[in-house]
Amino acid sequence: MRQSSLVPYRSRVIGAAEGRVLEIGIGSGLNFPLYGTAITSVVGLEPSSELLRMAATRVPSAAVPISLLDASAESIPLETASIDTVITTWTLCTIPDTPRALAEMRRVLRPGGALLFVEHGRAPESEVARWQDRLDPLWSRIAGGCHLNRQIDRLIADSGFRIESLVNARLPGPRTHTYLYQGSARPA
Repeated sequence: MRQSSLVPYRSRVIGAAEGRVLEIGIGSGLNFPLYGTAITSVVGLEPSSELLRMAATRVPSAAVPISLLDASAESIPLETASIDTVITTWTLCTIPDTPRALAEMRRVLRPGGALLFVEHGRAPESEVARWQDRLDPLWSRIAGGCHLNRQIDRLIADSGFRIESLVNARLPGPRTHTYLYQGSARPA
């Protein structure tokens, strides 16, 4: 997910964030340079200690205060209604219990807070979706738990969010891997 072609997607999502931000799956900190003045602070949640170590090396050069949490999205160690914006960038595909994680994201969002996302997932074409279903068991084993066939908008809506904006796009590459969901949602 380090490809330069993905930076515009990351920039749009991060650019819409404000206040105290929770970034789910902060990874190695690729989004740090994109955080601007509308952000007061960022809490970066990441279950991989190796990625947290990489992110920690980028914290000092960030333009906003960033704290890192070694935790999973299914059990976010933050107070209820303590976050203004939750961000996911290519993260929902790998979370083992996505409905539980989305319920936790909804719990920590303040009333009126926003979930901003860019994710890949299930394609609308039935032929491509069938291939995603066929490839998913092998792909998730070799790609760190990444799933090809999650219908991101439905997962979010079924978890108590109201989707306010949604743009779908397709990146260059295999049609089974490149269907995108980008948007915003608020607790219903």
